[in-house]
Amino acid sequence: MVTVIGLDIIANGPGPDGRVPTQKERLDGVVENAVLFEQLGFDGYAVGERHHAPFISSSPPVILSAIAQRTSTLRLFTGVTLLSVLDPVRVAEDYATLDVLSGGRVELIVGKGNGPEQSELFGIGREEAWDTQRDNYRLLRQLWSGEPVDWDPPTGRPLIRHSPLRGATVHPAPLQPRIPAWHGSSTSKATVELAAEYGDPIWVANAQKSVEGYLPLVQHYRQAWADAGRDPADARVGAGFSVYLAKRSQDALEIARAAYDRFFGRVDTFNDFDPAVTFHSFEDWLERGSALVGSPQQALDKLARYHEAYGFDAISIPGHHDLTPRTQWLEQLEILRADVLPGLRDIVAPVPA
Repeated sequence: MVTVIGLDIIANGPGPDGRVPTQKERLDGVVENAVLFEQLGFDGYAVGERHHAPFISSSPPVILSAIAQRTSTLRLFTGVTLLSVLDPVRVAEDYATLDVLSGGRVELIVGKGNGPEQSELFGIGREEAWDTQRDNYRLLRQLWSGEPVDWDPPTGRPLIRHSPLRGATVHPAPLQPRIPAWHGSSTSKATVELAAEYGDPIWVANAQKSVEGYLPLVQHYRQAWADAGRDPADARVGAGFSVYLAKRSQDALEIARAAYDRFFGRVDTFNDFDPAVTFHSFEDWLERGSALVGSPQQALDKLARYHEAYGFDAISIPGHHDLTPRTQWLEQLEILRADVLPGLRDIVAPVPA
């Protein structure tokens, strides 16, 4: 069984025709795309969280609530919730409310984020965010435990929440007994160690580095999982993939090249990655990157290679067409749904001989 979700971090820039949508048009489009993903039989839809232009995704629970009202089975993901800069009490309340409204469909992907703008808004520096993410996650889980929480702010560390808690409870309580939380990371061993400690899955960004760049993190997670005395079969890994499929491989290559030129010219990373695991040309990106480019069989070959490395059982794909013409994007989704996913399910969970 493999989980497939769409992901939109809701950048609001020019479309294929050069026009910038209004903010309402862009947000309405997020909801419509999520409805489409449910209609196509995908498992979930994730809304990102950013706090600077050109993104308009500063309030994921509000957007996901709109999606919840238009869907009935789609799992509602965040991608990611910037827990490092948010008050855990507010997070607990917002997503518990969304869980009740949606009939128990919420799943968080939590992370620290990496943009300097959030430091200016919330006063938590990039290096400090590791500590606040860990502390805030521990408090979040306590608040969702159903038991009254006593908590004091840690000393000697940066803080988002300064007020102590005495007998605190969250209302409403989540509908699910335990809201799933994936830990998203591209660099931090501490993040995957926290996931293993709580028995949570991880989600690998899988975008700006080759498989060799992310593999040590996945391996460290599985080792930490085993060291915690957990069954290795229960460890779960998700990974992101971009999709450039077409009936003719040459058409797919042209779409992918345009996307490569745009993405790597504007990517807003603040991670000092080893040049050995980053991409130095379009051809290098095609060979060593996670983009699914070409025919369905070419996509399956790459997914099989990544599955052998990571052992993933969940993937994200773009939830918005960005600068790809929408008709081409819809064609890509249909090819993926009809011609790739059946084979991917065999790769992830092969039928016993």
